[in-house]
Amino acid sequence: MAYVPPPAPECLVTRDGTYAARLTLAADGASWLPERWALGGPEPYVVPLPGNQPEEPDAEVQPLSDGRVLIHRRAGARHTFTLLYPTGPGTGELAVGSVECPDGEALRLLPPAPGGRRAYAVAVSPGGSTAVWLVAGGLCGPEHLGEIRGRCSGGVWLDREGRMLALDRELDGRTKTVVVDLERGCEVSPLLQISADSDDRLVMADPDSGLLLIRSDAPSPGRHRLGWGVLGSTLPVRFPEGLRPAECVMTPFAVQPGQVLTPEACAVALRVDGVGGTWIGLWRPSDRRVWHVAAPPGWLTGAGVFGKDGVLRLPFATREDPCGLAAVTAPPADRPVEAAPDAASLIRPVPLQQSPLAARAAV
Repeated sequence: MAYVPPPAPECLVTRDGTYAARLTLAADGASWLPERWALGGPEPYVVPLPGNQPEEPDAEVQPLSDGRVLIHRRAGARHTFTLLYPTGPGTGELAVGSVECPDGEALRLLPPAPGGRRAYAVAVSPGGSTAVWLVAGGLCGPEHLGEIRGRCSGGVWLDREGRMLALDRELDGRTKTVVVDLERGCEVSPLLQISADSDDRLVMADPDSGLLLIRSDAPSPGRHRLGWGVLGSTLPVRFPEGLRPAECVMTPFAVQPGQVLTPEACAVALRVDGVGGTWIGLWRPSDRRVWHVAAPPGWLTGAGVFGKDGVLRLPFATREDPCGLAAVTAPPADRPVEAAPDAASLIRPVPLQQSPLAARAAV
C-alpha cells in the first residue's frame, strides 16, 4: 500500500503556543486572506491581515514569535516571502526576498522552528536533490544553506535551538529519516533505519523527553504503522496495537513538553480520521489504550498545543465565536510502561542510538 502523507493542519501554531496563523476565506466567500491568532493572553483574539489583493489558495502562512506572519506566495518559478503585521486598520508588508526555482522544483515551508524568529523552506528538484533555505530571520534575505542528495519530505525539529532538523529522505527506492545540521552546511547523518527494506519516517519529536513518534512499514510490510522510540536510547521502537485501530488513521499533532527524561509519561494528541468523521485521541506510551474525545465544533483540524500542565488547547472558529481556544485535559498516567510487550511489536532501529548528530540534539 502506497504511503499517503498526513493532511496539513488548518492553521500553524508557534512552538511556544503564543501565536497561530492560517489562510481563510474572506467574507465574500470567494477570496482568501491571512489571519493571525494571538493565543498567549487571557483571551484569544484574531487579527485579519488582508493585503492589497486577494491571496491565492496555495499561499503558505507561518506565525513568528514577535506576532508577524510570514507569507509565501508563488508566481510561476518565483517564490516570494513577505512579513505581514497589523498597522491600525490596514496590513503592513515587509518584503523579505524571493527564491527562483527551476521548472518542476517544488518549494514549501518547513514547520515553525524553535524560537519563532526564523523560518525555513526546502525545495525538491525533479533530479532528486533537496535544497534547504533560510527564508526569514537571516541577515539579508533568503539564504541557501545547503543541498541534500535525495528527495526530502516531512520536517521535524530535534532541539530547542533550531539547529538539528530531521527530514525523511527518499533515496535508492527507500525512505529513511536523516538529521540535517543547519550550522554545518546541512551535514547529513542517519537517524532512523529500522530495517534495510522498510520505509521509516519521523512524525514528531519532543526535545525535553526524547520521545520520537515514527511511522514505518517494518512490522507489517506494505502497511505503515505508528510507533514510538526514544532519541539516543538502545531500546527498540515499539508499535502498540492501540495505535492501529481498524477503519481509522491516526496522526500525532502535539506532544506534552517538559517531561524531562520521562518519554513514557508524555501525553500525545492524535488526529483520528475514521468513517464517523474526525476526532481527538489522547495517548501516552505508558498506556495500552487511546482515550477518544470529540473535537470542539469548528476545530481547526490538526492544530493544537500542549502546556506543561497536560492541558491540550485546540483553536476553533465558529460563526458565534470566530476565535476560540478549547481546553482538553489529558487523562492521568495510571500505569507503568509495558515491561514485556509482545515481540512482534518490537523493531530495533539500527543507527537510532548511534547517530552522533542525534546524540548532539539530545543534549
